[in-house]
Amino acid sequence: MTEQEFLQHHDLVRNPFVDEDAQTDTVFRDFCIGGTFHPSWSKVVGDAKQPATAIVFGAKGSGKTAMRLQLINHVSRHNAEHPDQRVFLVCYDDFNAYLGPLEEHLPRRVRGNPDRVLGALRLWDHMDALISEGVTQLVDRILQPGHAATAASAVGGGTQVALDLDRLDRGQRRDLMLLTAIYDRSKSSNVRDRFGGLKRKLRFRSIGTWAPFALGLLVSLVSAWILIALTQSGAITLLTALYWVPAVLIGGWGWYAARWYLRHRMAVRVRRNVRVLQRETSQLRPMLQSFHAKELDEQPVPQSQRSDDRYAMLEKFQLILRTLGYPGMIVIIDRVDEPDLINGQADRMKQLVWPLMDNKLLKHESFGIKMLLPSELQPYAERETREFHERARLDKQNVVASFDWTGEALYDLLASRMKACAVSGTSPSPRRFFASDVSEGRLIAALQSLRTPRNVFRYLYQLIAEHCKRYRSEAPNYEISSELFESNLALYQAEDRRKS
Repeated sequence: MTEQEFLQHHDLVRNPFVDEDAQTDTVFRDFCIGGTFHPSWSKVVGDAKQPATAIVFGAKGSGKTAMRLQLINHVSRHNAEHPDQRVFLVCYDDFNAYLGPLEEHLPRRVRGNPDRVLGALRLWDHMDALISEGVTQLVDRILQPGHAATAASAVGGGTQVALDLDRLDRGQRRDLMLLTAIYDRSKSSNVRDRFGGLKRKLRFRSIGTWAPFALGLLVSLVSAWILIALTQSGAITLLTALYWVPAVLIGGWGWYAARWYLRHRMAVRVRRNVRVLQRETSQLRPMLQSFHAKELDEQPVPQSQRSDDRYAMLEKFQLILRTLGYPGMIVIIDRVDEPDLINGQADRMKQLVWPLMDNKLLKHESFGIKMLLPSELQPYAERETREFHERARLDKQNVVASFDWTGEALYDLLASRMKACAVSGTSPSPRRFFASDVSEGRLIAALQSLRTPRNVFRYLYQLIAEHCKRYRSEAPNYEISSELFESNLALYQAEDRRKS
């Protein structure tokens, strides 16, 4: 008997239990993303009009990736329904892109040692990465609206609303240009090309920045003409003319040289202290020279290793977003076990995540972080010192200490997926798969013992396949016996224990 025959008998057009990863699960993406939630969903999502932090500790396969996709989908729907109270969404989950540059900034004796590299990570490094993700996304929206909309749609972000750049005042345009110069990290094109394109889009002009160069050029040309004329007339000798050349150059180009030197020093300090980005001084200096001295010298440029400058830059970015129609900002943190330096080790995950556990950031105004963390980190949080808990104030965050599923919730999840895969007008239930001696209570208890949706899907897929092997198509049996149900459950649990 084939698996398809078994499924068709139960009014299913496809197998609801094939996919184990929400990222590639078409049943979840097409039917369940907006209506089938974990029991803790409301605590995690909160109110999009007033973003708040939530911290989830969940086992592998418990549905953290599914929740991330549902958060993206929820924000997209909220933005469509509330155009005046939209939320700017940032996914901070590509840690390799930031840990690599961080390692390059560290001394040679530290490189190659994951524990020492992660031990050097600080709150301001994470803030630099968060701002970089947001700024790059915003610049993409401005420069490549079609491409940005396609990318957003691919991750469930929905249609992007056109940005009204005319709403930005001069100061905000300058702030966005400065944020772009420091934090933009697009891989699609050169950062200076993007900076120039954004400058044209924003119509940001600083004519005064050309004054030192224009003065130097003018003085050089006029002085050269005068010296040549005096030499030809015999008023001065050629040696005297050559003697005056250094003085002319210093007098004409001194202003430009001093300005170049100041911007070069600033670029060096920014490159040295923004450690999670690869930004060359030769890239950054010309962009900083595009700003008038009065517009730049008093700005909180991140030239040291401290968080105060980053909070100021984050607030500038939020003010720009608020003017563009995004009063709220949400950051989703996921996949902390995947970076190359982590390699799935819990103590290294702790080193990566713990700098973010700062109440000032977690409770920042109109800003919420949704941390989807592996369950291995939860015991570390419980054993932490008083100093850690005073800094993190986990009692003030929306913490889901155990991202568990009850048997009843898993049963409802299965029923929802089966309905999504069912023939139109039918409502199959998981109980119908089994013989009469497998009660609904026993089925729910078995699901409870499997703990996570991934385990449940994997077990049922294997169980259906094993059942179909035992019968011929000419003499089918469409009910799974209690003996097969129990024996396969015991084997699956034993195998799962060996793997863990």
